[in-house]
Amino acid sequence: MNKEDIQKLGKELIEILGIDTSPVAVRLVKSEEEIPAGIPRIDENTRHCQMVDKVRRLGAQFHSLTDDHMCKGGAAVMGLMEMSPKLKTGEVYYNLKHFHSLDSARTTMEKVPMLPANSVKAVVYSPLEKATFVPDVVLIIAKPKVVMELSQALLHKSGGRVNAGFAGKQSVCADGVSYPYITGEAGVTIGCSGSRKYTEIQDEELIMSIPVDMLESLVESAKAMFGTYAC
Repeated sequence: MNKEDIQKLGKELIEILGIDTSPVAVRLVKSEEEIPAGIPRIDENTRHCQMVDKVRRLGAQFHSLTDDHMCKGGAAVMGLMEMSPKLKTGEVYYNLKHFHSLDSARTTMEKVPMLPANSVKAVVYSPLEKATFVPDVVLIIAKPKVVMELSQALLHKSGGRVNAGFAGKQSVCADGVSYPYITGEAGVTIGCSGSRKYTEIQDEELIMSIPVDMLESLVESAKAMFGTYAC
């Protein structure tokens, strides 16, 4: 797929399913030289989940480096840096009283999808329908009915099941980006305390993410199941 294909598929997906905000194209790059030309660096220090939310609601397009990420846990699971020992062992969440014991916190953190530390140099973001690059992952934040329809469209040709593995922790970063990037599978997640506190993700919204390789088939199936997009 090229960028024109990506933009067309993004527009079709929004129209067919009536998605309220833009699907978000995310690309992980290994060197600054791989950052697509013409995409500026974000001009604020903020969290990955807030970056995603800014893109989907406001149509912003930008890239971010490690220093731009206020949430170091989110940066770490996406491979931008080493995760701090206190977060990696679960101590942070245990001290927040999110777990009964340090062992339960550690067990949860050991299962968080995570890229190797320092394997990613930058993260590039864009509304899918405006993307000037081919993303690795597409995140869609939408109401459960839309997530249901997306799931049905994903399974339309080959069948199977959509995975929904989550812990209410590291949601938009680990579940939303790292999981599909690492596994090549689609996933559904519910958000986390941070993403629901710092963004405008609504109580009635969920997050679905897919590897970009699934996008074309997903849109074709959505057309067949839910109506034809008129150019």
